[in-house]
Amino acid sequence: MLKPAAALCLIMVCCLLLASCGGSSSYMSDKQNTISDPERTIHFVSSDLEEQQPRIISEQARAYEKQHPTVRYEFENVNTSDLVQKIQLLAASNDLPEIFSYESGRPLEQLADNGLVLDIERLFDEIGLQHELNPAAVKLLKSMVRGKGMYALPLEINIEGFWYNKDLFARYGLPEPETWDDLMHAAEVFQSNGIQPFALSGAQKWPITRLINGYVIRKYGYDVMQRVDRKEIKVTDPGFVEAAAIVQRMALQGYFGKNVNRIEMDEASELFLQGKAAMFYTGSWSVRDFNNPDKNHIGTDAIGLFNIPLVPEGKGTRDDWLMNAGLTTSLSAAAYDDTMKEWLKAVFTGYGDKAMAENGVITGFNVQHMPSDIPMLTQMAQSTIDSVKNGALWFEALFDSETQTVAWNNAQLLISSSEYTPKMYMEDLQAALDKQQ
Repeated sequence: MLKPAAALCLIMVCCLLLASCGGSSSYMSDKQNTISDPERTIHFVSSDLEEQQPRIISEQARAYEKQHPTVRYEFENVNTSDLVQKIQLLAASNDLPEIFSYESGRPLEQLADNGLVLDIERLFDEIGLQHELNPAAVKLLKSMVRGKGMYALPLEINIEGFWYNKDLFARYGLPEPETWDDLMHAAEVFQSNGIQPFALSGAQKWPITRLINGYVIRKYGYDVMQRVDRKEIKVTDPGFVEAAAIVQRMALQGYFGKNVNRIEMDEASELFLQGKAAMFYTGSWSVRDFNNPDKNHIGTDAIGLFNIPLVPEGKGTRDDWLMNAGLTTSLSAAAYDDTMKEWLKAVFTGYGDKAMAENGVITGFNVQHMPSDIPMLTQMAQSTIDSVKNGALWFEALFDSETQTVAWNNAQLLISSSEYTPKMYMEDLQAALDKQQ
């Protein structure tokens, strides 16, 4: 996350750079008005080439390079912990690579405000690839920068919800929970029978706030966190306090198990996949582990998925799903030229089909032809994404780094002590939001 001092520096430098870039409505930069070099290098800065998204792009780029030897492709692997800082420095010197991974939300919005990145939706429309984009992904990515545009490629789109052990539910005659009361009833049944109701990684912190957020979006509607950002509603309102109170009560009743704030994500996943926990709130990124027989001891047939349950008199619907886009990838405005245009058309034509058929990867690109041999859970996640009416943002999506830290650290305190009340949690969070620009 961008620290205040770094953010101020970046804004000041970028504003100076923007003045020299002009206000052209076209993506064509000054580079295109010069004679192109005989050779052109497409530079991709990201982390971990072994991750599926950088690997798929690299495979496509290498294939293009063989057909067009003068257009070289280079991948620069940067440690995840150093990636954001590196991109900030490159942005400040107006030297962003053609394609790069970055942090979504406020940091990416800052680059967009200063004209440093391309609007992907507009760009794909200009180059004839608009049909490749999943509408739900477009809507989600635009909401992450407060509707200003779509400044990230939809390389990864995740659906989130409660994955559950169907065998355990059937054993105790429990249906999929439709309301939050149903969810609490199921949890009590499992708890009374010696089964941990929920696997949860408190050590990661964000899984706690995901539950708070889940209740909140059912109470106020899928766009509630955008309304908080616009200062139309405060997190000290009764529904937010009610959400924190329910999650605190779940923890204190033992529904998340013991020492939850020490549980890492791998441990939580293992509890669920070994049949020791009945439910696991996570995203479709976990399907990779679910499909791995070395990790999944309950079998894929035993795993189901249900959306966040409804709450009494709530405005949220079950057509609205909480979604996220992982670490996002963007395109430099200054580096865009005719060569880049042709490269993008080659790399991203049919990208959704390739990612699914060859790697089983769910993206925000449309899948025109679903392979018959794709695992059932992957198909289920993809079909769910295709059916989403509204994608809700996660709790901290529009928070700055300091507010995010308050939300996460205090969430651990909330679920570990009754002395730190839900009202106190939300008051502390609102105080941080009031300082946020």
